[in-house]
Amino acid sequence: MPQASTATRTRWTNWAGNQSAEPARTTAPGTAEELAREILRAADQGRTVKAVGSGHSFTSIASAGDGVQIRPHALTAVRGIDREAGTVTVESGLPLHRLNRLLAAEGLSLTNMGDIEVQTVAGATSTGTHGTGRDSGSLAAQIRALEIVLADGTLRRCSPTENPRLFQGARLGLGALGVITALTFGVEPAFLLTAHEQPMAFDEVLERLDDLTAVNEHFEFYWFPHTDRCSTKRNNRSQGPAAPLPRFKGWLEDDFLSNTVWEGACRVGRRFPGSIPSIAALASRAWSDRSYTDTAYRVFTSPRKVRFVEMEYAVPRGAVGEVLRELKALVERSDWKVGFPVEVRFAPADDLWLSTASGRDSAYIAVHLYRGTADQGYFTGVEQLMTAHQGRPHWGKLHTRDAGYLAGVYPHFGDFTALRDEVDPQRVFGNDYLRRVLGA
Repeated sequence: MPQASTATRTRWTNWAGNQSAEPARTTAPGTAEELAREILRAADQGRTVKAVGSGHSFTSIASAGDGVQIRPHALTAVRGIDREAGTVTVESGLPLHRLNRLLAAEGLSLTNMGDIEVQTVAGATSTGTHGTGRDSGSLAAQIRALEIVLADGTLRRCSPTENPRLFQGARLGLGALGVITALTFGVEPAFLLTAHEQPMAFDEVLERLDDLTAVNEHFEFYWFPHTDRCSTKRNNRSQGPAAPLPRFKGWLEDDFLSNTVWEGACRVGRRFPGSIPSIAALASRAWSDRSYTDTAYRVFTSPRKVRFVEMEYAVPRGAVGEVLRELKALVERSDWKVGFPVEVRFAPADDLWLSTASGRDSAYIAVHLYRGTADQGYFTGVEQLMTAHQGRPHWGKLHTRDAGYLAGVYPHFGDFTALRDEVDPQRVFGNDYLRRVLGA
């Protein structure tokens, strides 16, 4: 049997290093039954319970405080692949990079992915992790069924036909409703993507944005502050043949330059902020025009080794051009020195209650700061701009919004909080972050 818990306190720190906690107890249950016992034990002791994944959120959403921390390491099994139904069922702690590779080995694939794959499947879906897509949405939108242990220790299986209301909330539930033990994703036959990366001027991107997002299945771009330059990426399905980047070229451009060299540039910019505009000008010209065709997950995802903190807001798709022009003007008239490019992605409307794309076609605008860099008001200014356009913050990325604001931008916010009152009235799964964003 898996080891259930440790007796000594273990300090937990997230990937970015900006969140930490020292829970009273950590536990890694290997079955739903063991998990239920841990939850009931914590409740009897008056302690809260929080599940943690890979720690890739920048908010304190996974912080257990002085409660019990559930770690994912023993819940990583693949429970089954149903080719006829087009589904795969995996346990909640399985990392996305393992899921992607096991699916590829079976000739299968998720429809869409984010740009990193280190998160656990439950951590990624519970916080709204997404990529970019004209027709396909977030990872949570690809869930077909799930299994969750509630505060009273009961195991519930949920789908559109079984416990449908709980399913509606728990697909993207912030860890507020219970602890997910398994997820069933919709999958499809494996496919190739052709990526075309191309430098483009800021104004040209915005002028052509409607066409670029309509013609391409997956379109995204990065704007380099202090410049008028962007790097665009178009991913579209291909009949092949596969033509991946040569191994050395891929390592040089996507690992050495994008991680090792970029890390050094970020350190220089952190120590000498005045150098950042020059670094941005050089970096914006380092992105060349290139195309390649490869297995979907190799095109969707990239290694991200440079550590940073991030804020991301979803704004209505129709407002993105105005918002980006305002953001560019804001940077130009400020004293900020912004070393990281601004990332822009897209998603269609979905029906998940707490999805940032709930009920509206959305554009995502993400801003970053290298770890240890002084903010100097950048995130505050960006957040003010985003909220002026009814922006919805990514649940796992830095923001200061509370339940009062969020209730006004999510049509089904009240449905979610009412469900939470039913399944966790004592707030066994609560923490400071959830008290702020969902209310007491």
